[in-house]
Amino acid sequence: MYFERVEQYGVEQLVFCRDHKSGLKAIIAIHDTTLGPALGGTRMYPYASEESAVDDVIRLARGMTYKSSAAGLNLGGGKAVIIGDPMTDKSAELFHAFGRFIETLNGTYITAEDVGTTVADMDFIRQRTKFVTGISPEFGSGGNPSPFTALGVFHAIRAASLEAFGSAELLGKTIAVQGVGSVAYHLCRYLSEAGAKLIVTDVVQANAERAVMEFGAKMVDVDHIYGVECDIFAPCAMGGIINDDSLPLLKAKVVAGAANNQLKEEKHGDQLAAQGILYAPDYVVNSGGLINVADEWFGYNRERVLSRVEGIYNQLQRIFELSKEQQMPSFRAADRLAEMRIAKHRA
Repeated sequence: MYFERVEQYGVEQLVFCRDHKSGLKAIIAIHDTTLGPALGGTRMYPYASEESAVDDVIRLARGMTYKSSAAGLNLGGGKAVIIGDPMTDKSAELFHAFGRFIETLNGTYITAEDVGTTVADMDFIRQRTKFVTGISPEFGSGGNPSPFTALGVFHAIRAASLEAFGSAELLGKTIAVQGVGSVAYHLCRYLSEAGAKLIVTDVVQANAERAVMEFGAKMVDVDHIYGVECDIFAPCAMGGIINDDSLPLLKAKVVAGAANNQLKEEKHGDQLAAQGILYAPDYVVNSGGLINVADEWFGYNRERVLSRVEGIYNQLQRIFELSKEQQMPSFRAADRLAEMRIAKHRA
């Protein structure tokens, strides 16, 4: 069953990790190492089944391959998931055990934080392996990558606004933000400072309420965010939210957000284009965090990171141009650019 998924997504390795003493159940997917070792975060989530965890980690790992390539990084794509509730199941022993499993891969996979994990968790992993980034600044890192992810998303939204509306200025634009977690909180701050009007929602109501209090956002129920009147829809929660159910509801002219794997299937990217909605490919939009943690691996330089994160604006412009030249949806144009770079290194 799992070999079919491995073949479908072109995964090089799928590693199952089990430590009974700590309760660790984790899966590491290494998608492609053509450009270099596979770098990708560890997500902790209470998956309903092992199958759903496998599907998620494989899709996320594939996305990291494309994200690294599109960002111009000499890194491959990988991802890990820990099956568990990040609110109740964390322990130093669990992350120590996970670090030992990462060490056995001898640098093929390098981890970092992701949904449900933190800098502190990465510090525990670091006690058992050197193949980890996103650690505390005292160890020579850039710390929490969320602000860098958010900054990249902000520049991506500006680039998409230029393409869709003829101006990168966001003053007066209405932006619907789905999910106001660690990345989207910083994104909302950037958007608010740029003069955008915010509509927000989150499954954790306190997150949305914070955006209302600090940025003057309007809050709506989680099920209503798709159909609100807005210029830009920014998905910043879980993946697969552009699907058969949500597409007919969208009133935005642009979809650009921080979430991974926003398209449930490729056909939904085609349908967005058919509906005249500009899609900013997610793995390009949200690559700022990867750029930050990747720089740690090669010797951290904050100014270099900021320059590369700002470059997401220009990269999206190139993707939109290729999309028009080749008369293909933007997500296919992004894939083509990423695949061309990987193919060049294989040659």
